[in-house]
Amino acid sequence: MKTISIAIADDEALFRKGMSLILNDYEHLNVTLEAENGVDLLEKLLQCETIPDVLLLDLKMPEMNGVEVAKIIQKKYPSLKMIVISTHFSRAFIINMIELSAVAYLPKNSQPDEVVETIEAVYEKGFHYNTEVLGIIRENIISKKKPKALFSTDLTNREKEVLQLICEQYTAPEIAEKLFISARTVDGHRNNLLSKLDCKNVAGLVVFVLQNELLDIPLLPKNRH
Repeated sequence: MKTISIAIADDEALFRKGMSLILNDYEHLNVTLEAENGVDLLEKLLQCETIPDVLLLDLKMPEMNGVEVAKIIQKKYPSLKMIVISTHFSRAFIINMIELSAVAYLPKNSQPDEVVETIEAVYEKGFHYNTEVLGIIRENIISKKKPKALFSTDLTNREKEVLQLICEQYTAPEIAEKLFISARTVDGHRNNLLSKLDCKNVAGLVVFVLQNELLDIPLLPKNRH
């Protein structure tokens, strides 16, 4: 696996430094940026020659909290994949951050192995929602009872197959193997889906599918091991 560059934004120095030590112990993970709040994070991102692949983001920080900085990152750094790690593991916070393009959400007492697995999954697939988070997304959509969105372009059978496997949290190489096509072709179908369904990222595809009941998505994500 290619080396994954990681930024950490958290006002707790002990957590920030401890997480850096844990992650840097893996050959394919490299913490390249540490910030103590949202203002510090944005200043350091401006100085980066290369934007990190993944951001571990706390929500409760002084000066500029995680929610405020996420709004800016969503617009200014759309390629930076935000993983929220917070003590605030409630339905309202989870839904709010997913609407701000967070591609994963973990409680702060998560095991290190789970954090590493989430980083890897987000890097490989673009998002990673565990059973609890996926259930909260589904419940929120049902409770809002939004009318089904209308889109002008029908999906091809192949695009539906790719979309189903994306929602089941398979990687592009895994989808390619299952459908006997190349990974490049999978990327092409994924880009077409993003365009047709007007979604910013693959996490948005999952939310769109749930909201519009396009496909049957299992609540339990695929076991990657």
